[in-house]
Amino acid sequence: MRTRSVLTLLATAALLTLTACEGADTGAKPTQVKDGRGKDGSGSDTAVLPDLVGKGLQSAQDQAQAAGFRRLASHDALGRGRTQAFDRNWKVCSQTPTPGTRPTNTRVDFGAVKLTEDCPAKGDSGERGPTKAGGTMPAFTGKSVKVAREALDRSTSLTVKDASGSGRMVLVESNWQVCAQDPAAGAKLDGRPVRLEAVKFSEGCP
Repeated sequence: MRTRSVLTLLATAALLTLTACEGADTGAKPTQVKDGRGKDGSGSDTAVLPDLVGKGLQSAQDQAQAAGFRRLASHDALGRGRTQAFDRNWKVCSQTPTPGTRPTNTRVDFGAVKLTEDCPAKGDSGERGPTKAGGTMPAFTGKSVKVAREALDRSTSLTVKDASGSGRMVLVESNWQVCAQDPAAGAKLDGRPVRLEAVKFSEGCP
């Protein structure tokens, strides 16, 4: 009788163990934490990218990093090609990508202007300036001399003249806007020299 009782107890314990294993959930689940971070379907870390438009550029970068995003970039939203050397002197006009849950290795790019400047109109596709010229002369009027130079092939011979007639030297090219160009926009570029006339952005073209 004692042997039978021991066998019965062992069988009951084994049955309970099997039942517990069958009820266990072995599927992988996203990791969730209180700050809104987790994992996406591929196992990458995700977090909520906040809306940072209107913030100072330094504050926007700090908040993006605090949310878990480290790949940060910025550009001149007015298309002048200026470098954001002192982030506290700039404010955010646009951000790419838009706010929402994103992989934390996403590159976040801020379009910014100086604190004293107005943001460009929404949907301004030219905020980064012309793309590479290729074989056709772009329209440079209103763009900075720096952007124009960067759009042209490095082998292009480029001359820049002060359009005001004062004979000033164009030193900081991001501060000068193109008033006239030769050849005209749309003309074929086949090694021809390019000539630009420009004034400072604070001035009007003659």
